[in-house]
Amino acid sequence: MNEKLLSLLGIARRAGRLSLGFDAAADSMRSGQCRLLLIAVDLSERSKRSISRTAQQTQTRTIVLNIPMDTLGAAIGKLTGIVAVNDKGFAEKMITLCGE
Repeated sequence: MNEKLLSLLGIARRAGRLSLGFDAAADSMRSGQCRLLLIAVDLSERSKRSISRTAQQTQTRTIVLNIPMDTLGAAIGKLTGIVAVNDKGFAEKMITLCGE
């Protein structure tokens, strides 16, 4: 499951369908572009609370991955613990791969 998800994240990144990092993800959610928010398992509690608050306000679906930030960063080419998926098709496939 993780390998397929990481591969799909890499494809979505190359397609320009991801917003990476706290500020970019928050902007994406506020503008209504974000279809899914992914959070790395080892993201700091403070960052998790802040981004989760924004996700709740914008009613954005959120999944906390069982993947650490360094592995996530290797798949998408940037070290980050917060990823906003801005494409409905990619988001639906990732939800399926996460089993939610």
